Amino acid sequence: MRAVILAGGEGTRLRPLTLTTPKPVVPVVDRPLLRHQLDLLAGAGVREVVFSVAYRPERVEAVFGDGSAFGLRIRYAVEDTPLGTGGAVRNALPLLDERTIVLNGDILTDVDLAAVLLRHEREGASATILLAPVPNPEAYGLVETDPAGRVHRFLEKPRPEQITTNTINAGVYVLETRILDLMPEGVNYSIERGFFPALLDRGDRVLGPVHRGYWIDVGTPEKYLQVHRDILNGRFRVPLDGAPRAEGFVHPTARVSEGALLDGHFYVGPGCEVEAGARLGPDAVLVADARVRSGAYLRDSVVWQGVEVGPDCEVQGCLIGQGVRLGRSSLLRRAVLGEGSVISDYSRTL
Repeated sequence: MRAVILAGGEGTRLRPLTLTTPKPVVPVVDRPLLRHQLDLLAGAGVREVVFSVAYRPERVEAVFGDGSAFGLRIRYAVEDTPLGTGGAVRNALPLLDERTIVLNGDILTDVDLAAVLLRHEREGASATILLAPVPNPEAYGLVETDPAGRVHRFLEKPRPEQITTNTINAGVYVLETRILDLMPEGVNYSIERGFFPALLDRGDRVLGPVHRGYWIDVGTPEKYLQVHRDILNGRFRVPLDGAPRAEGFVHPTARVSEGALLDGHFYVGPGCEVEAGARLGPDAVLVADARVRSGAYLRDSVVWQGVEVGPDCEVQGCLIGQGVRLGRSSLLRRAVLGEGSVISDYSRTL
C-alpha cells in the first residue's frame, strides 16, 4: 500500500510567505509541513509515498530527498501543467500499488489512519472519504451519509434550508487503485467534483467515516498561526525537538538568557538566541537561527529562520518570513512579512 500527498499548489493563500518557499516545506513549529503528514502515514505502516508536486519541486526534493532520512521511500510525480486534485492522483498511477491513501497537502489531523484502513477493507469499499464536522456548514460543500456511514450525496454550498449535515470532506482518502481509471489522463480534473460523484452514480460503495478529533486546513495565515497555538497548547500532539522549560520548549542548541522573560507556551528552535530583557510568549515560535534582542516582546507569532527582532520591538499575531530584519522599537500586529523584508526603526504596522 502506498500514499499520494497532493502538494502541487502554489500556496497563494499563504503569500507572501510562499512566494519563495513552497508550501510543502513551510515550517510548522520544528519540521516542514509535510513531515507531519509523513509521521501520520508512518504510524499506519505506510513506507512508500508519492509527492505530487508542481510548484518549485526542486525545493521540495531538496528537503525530503528520497525519504531515507525518515525511514520511508519517497518518489515524485511532477505536473508539467496544473492537473487538479484528481488529475494529480491519476498522474501518479504508474507509481501506485493496489490500494492508495491520498492526503491533501493542506491538512493536519490526528485521525487513527490504521482504523480507517481497517474499516475500508472490512466493508469492501471502493473509496473512503474521511469527513470532519464544522461549526458553520453554510460556508462549505457538505457530504451526507446514510445511517450505515455510506456516502449518500454531496451538497455544494447549500442554502440554509438544504442543510442536512455538518460534515465536510476532510481531504483524506483511501482508494482502491483499480478505480482510478475512471479519471481522465493528462487533464485538469477534480477528485471532489468529478471522481467521487461518478463513483456514486455507478453504485460503488463509498464510505464516509466522521473524525471528531483534531483536523485543520492550514492554507491561510489565520489557520497557519492557529496550528502553532494548537501544537504549543497540546491540542494537536506533536513531540517537539527540544527540552521543556517554563511551559515551553527550547532546542539544545538554542541560547535563552536567564534574564529573558518566558511567558506561557513557546518554542525556541535550533541556533536561536533570546537576549536578557526580551519577553517571549505566550504562543511564540522561533523556528531556527532567529535572534530576539533585549527589550523585544514577541507573542502569538511565528518567526522563520534567520530573523532578527531588534531591541524594544513589539510583535503580536504575526508571521515573519525567512531572513526578515525588524528595526529597533518597531511595532507589528497581525502582519505577514515575506522573505528578506526589512522594517526600519520605530515603524508601525498595525
